[in-house]
Amino acid sequence: TTEFIAIDGLHKAKIEDQIVQLQMQKVSKIETFKKHLFLDTGSPHHVELVTGLKDFEVKANGAKIRYGQPYNEAGSNVNFVEQVSKDTFSVRTYERGVEDETLSCGTGVTAVALAMHKSGKTESKTVNLNTPGGTLKITFNAIGDGYEDIWLIGPALQVFKGEIEW
Repeated sequence: TTEFIAIDGLHKAKIEDQIVQLQMQKVSKIETFKKHLFLDTGSPHHVELVTGLKDFEVKANGAKIRYGQPYNEAGSNVNFVEQVSKDTFSVRTYERGVEDETLSCGTGVTAVALAMHKSGKTESKTVNLNTPGGTLKITFNAIGDGYEDIWLIGPALQVFKGEIEW
């Protein structure tokens, strides 16, 4: 078990049998709109249910939402979600800063799990998320309108190694 400070504050982490468990920040507010939900899990996230996620145009649609109203230049990460079962969702994420789809996003899958619980798409407090980069799990406790004791759980694998020459 360890603790470290990230841009969004103090985090606890555990590693057991090559599975990393990372405690995420509490979420006190989830905004619900007609076609999406919005919340901040350390980064701002727009969460939108879609059908046909496998063939969905994540970059084009994500950029349109990221730069559009109400986010504008400050932007938001954009998560497109398709429900697989009562406690499992597939997720593809357009990340601001990268300005493209990424293989996986920890704050994004956290946002999706909480948004799907908040919207009643799942009653489970353990949610499985399939991303192009692999499968992750989020556990949490619902407290009033918010969430706490949120844990991002999954394997940490080295996918790239490089050297920078000056």
